[in-house]
Amino acid sequence: MPMRDILLQIDTYPEATPPEAIDQAVRFTAAAGGVLSALAVEVDIQAPKNWLADHLIGLSHMAAEEERKSRQFCTAALQNFTSKAGDAGILGEVIHGKADLYAVGAYVAERARTRDLCIVPVADHADGQRSIIEAVAFGSGRPVLTYRLGVADLPLAGLGSIVIAWDGSRTAARAMADALPFLRVAREVRVITVINEKPSARAGLGKEVVRHLAAHGVNAVVDEVDADGRRIGQVFEEYLAERRPDLFVMGAYGRSRAREFILGGATEHMLNDPKVPLLLSH
Repeated sequence: MPMRDILLQIDTYPEATPPEAIDQAVRFTAAAGGVLSALAVEVDIQAPKNWLADHLIGLSHMAAEEERKSRQFCTAALQNFTSKAGDAGILGEVIHGKADLYAVGAYVAERARTRDLCIVPVADHADGQRSIIEAVAFGSGRPVLTYRLGVADLPLAGLGSIVIAWDGSRTAARAMADALPFLRVAREVRVITVINEKPSARAGLGKEVVRHLAAHGVNAVVDEVDADGRRIGQVFEEYLAERRPDLFVMGAYGRSRAREFILGGATEHMLNDPKVPLLLSH
């Protein structure tokens, strides 16, 4: 069955998600047979209470102005979404939320827990969406689909080719299971295992994936790529540049160290500069 209950996160600070990115999400969901809801979160900026700063630079006024801009972005983006999703016949809920500037990711992750998928578009490296992707991937228990406008655009007329990263881990298994609705309708599914990179990823590991997917009506082929001294992120990047799939499915790896969250090498590499849409699960 298709992913029916999909959530689109719309950015509102410091800039709004471009209308073209919203249009891609709507058209992708329509092609996938889903229903799309939108969540735009207005930011709450807690300016420090400082009389001198207020007197010299108007700190409180600046914070209020930024909040007003975010609120306007919310309203305009949700109106645009409502029109496009309504015309496409896939309109779900329209949610105008509000959260502390530094808690937007947690807010989105909480609301993604009761959705089949959360879509998080990226406009550029500086838009802050990276933190939202991480929060949803590691905090929602649901998969996150991210794409970068003009660089890693969503397919709009159905899924042609999907690549799954497979190393036999629990996280990779979760990603494969979460991606099944898309795998069933793709014209081609490939499984990439990078060997000689870590002991668990060995030759022949993908055979069980092919067997399991066949049980779900998905015909897949395995590509084993020798790391040959390269970092796994580099291997993925070169492989994807050659294959140019519509979607790359991978487990999201990360660990907590003190107060800092450290991403795994492959996840970090792919999120730094995605060249194809990514479906991440943890």
